[in-house]
Amino acid sequence: MIETLQEWLSNPLFHRWDGGVWQGTVVTLYMTAVTMLLTVLLGLPLGVALYETDGSRSPVVRVLNQVVGFVVNVLRSFPFFILIIALIPVTSALTGRSTGPNAAMLALTIAAVPFAARLFELNLREIPAGKIEAVRMMGATRWQVIRQVLIPEALPGIIGSITTTTIAVIGYTAMAGSVNSGGLGQLAYNRGYTGYQTEIIVATVILLVAIVILVQLIGSRLARAVDHRARTA
Repeated sequence: MIETLQEWLSNPLFHRWDGGVWQGTVVTLYMTAVTMLLTVLLGLPLGVALYETDGSRSPVVRVLNQVVGFVVNVLRSFPFFILIIALIPVTSALTGRSTGPNAAMLALTIAAVPFAARLFELNLREIPAGKIEAVRMMGATRWQVIRQVLIPEALPGIIGSITTTTIAVIGYTAMAGSVNSGGLGQLAYNRGYTGYQTEIIVATVILLVAIVILVQLIGSRLARAVDHRARTA
């Protein structure tokens, strides 16, 4: 066992930067961070819009809500591996190449935004209707209700949804590695699977699990920190 471990650790991919495990880890973190930034910027307004337009008195708004909701549901249920392959012509046109982390982030964002938007919508639905009505009776505008009631009250759940989406995106980056997106997924596939280097597969799995655990830990602590209900309980 010790000899096997020593043989594994002698692999040059553990000691060099270019094309090694540590570069793959940084690329995975980069793809995840940028994707989540775009996901929050696009997904949170989309989730609020889905919540606000649901049950609207305007027939046009209701139809728009149904159309957007249908598109969100389709994209949310679309297999990511097929999505990233289908988007290769689009990524090639936008980024100038069909491989690499920047190209993969388009598919990652398109997959993550609908997923997160539905979670954000559910977070908003958990807010007691009495709080919203009380603020509206005081003359608050719709924007004031969103900014002063909806977002603050749903913030712990929103952080939890961001955490869940981040973990899903980390998994997506691993799948994207099979089409040369870079990161730990590509390293595990190209060097570990097709190169028959078991130690690389084991290392990438350990690193991905460690990243997920760290993300969950940070997300849980942030959610508790902003949850006023937890502090008053």
